[in-house]
Amino acid sequence: MSADTPLMKEPDAHANPPAATGELIRLEKVTKRFGDHTVLDRLDFSVDAGKHVTLIGPSGSGKTTILRMLMTLTKPDEGTITVAGQQLYPAPEKQVREIRKNIGMVFQQFNLFPNMKVLRNITEAPVTVLGLSKDEAEQRARELLDLVGLSDHLDKYPTQLSGGQQQRVAIARALAMRPQVLLLDEVTSALDPELVAGVLDVLRDIARTTDITMLCVTHEMNFARDISDRILMFDSGHVIEAGSPEKIFSEPEQARTREFLSAVL
Repeated sequence: MSADTPLMKEPDAHANPPAATGELIRLEKVTKRFGDHTVLDRLDFSVDAGKHVTLIGPSGSGKTTILRMLMTLTKPDEGTITVAGQQLYPAPEKQVREIRKNIGMVFQQFNLFPNMKVLRNITEAPVTVLGLSKDEAEQRARELLDLVGLSDHLDKYPTQLSGGQQQRVAIARALAMRPQVLLLDEVTSALDPELVAGVLDVLRDIARTTDITMLCVTHEMNFARDISDRILMFDSGHVIEAGSPEKIFSEPEQARTREFLSAVL
């Protein structure tokens, strides 16, 4: 795998439309409650197209809930979410499905289909959702497997792979849909320590060689520093500080940010 490997920039009749420049994601006054607990409290923030934004903060501060709402796995109780100028919440189900085609997510757990070999794990959604032919989907999958360093493993089942290899397949599967937005939810938290570096290297390659907008939740602070254009520090359902990696990691303004970073760095 080369850090200079391009991620298939040529036009494709089945590719998702390119993201417009400027603002791509906007959350306005978003509130989410679980029972009596308010996880997000009238949250406002936005992400520009092509940018890499990392959410940091203590567990339970609402970071993963944001990703799950963008992936339509949970709904806000109040507020609006807009993606590429279209309202995701509230919106008709047909509109939600169309917007979701432009969003990919890599989870903490790999969530691969255990009864499908690696190649089909990656081709299944492009064929059934985007309408690619089997040949087109397989060509795309082979290119992505090469990108993540697993071209020799396409005929294996997930149980025949290490955790790090499974997570790289999950990354390839998300990219196979050519999303405008890639959501990363603590993608190394379920891995043995010796497998973390390989997965993070793959994501660094993607950040360097594509124009995909990335929204990342991680406790890997060096990775966040490397790939991020902006860092958002969360606490109790609010963004308490935002800025460049240099500002957040070197000169944080908030005592809570300094306290959190001193515990994780």
